[in-house]
Amino acid sequence: MRQGLPKPVPQLSPILVPAAVALAAWAAWLGWDQHRDVQPDGTTSGPYEAWQVIGLVLTLLAPVYWAASRRYVAGAVLGTTGALTAAAYYDWSDDSSGLFVIGVGMVMLGSLVATAAVSAVIAFWRDPERRSRR
Repeated sequence: MRQGLPKPVPQLSPILVPAAVALAAWAAWLGWDQHRDVQPDGTTSGPYEAWQVIGLVLTLLAPVYWAASRRYVAGAVLGTTGALTAAAYYDWSDDSSGLFVIGVGMVMLGSLVATAAVSAVIAFWRDPERRSRR
């Protein structure tokens, strides 16, 4: 049997697929809404509505499930977290106050914790050996 160099794309797909979907989902759900809403009393909110963020999270469940159910938990976590962090940085980096870095850090930590927890649960429930030992 001949062994050659491993093909990098199939080995990287557990990271690249969640990352690509996360970038596309950010652009689709959050990338187009860039203005803040001004209330009658002068306060501002936004630029995102709750339904946009919920839509993003629900969309990201599909690639995380795809990777985690194949036991690529690290790929699901790193791909999703890295892409969301990059998208937030790109989207918010025009903020003149510099406080966008705190928001980007919060996106990074939140997506890291959330995707790690969801991926661990999916990997546990999709593993027939672990379920049979209960």
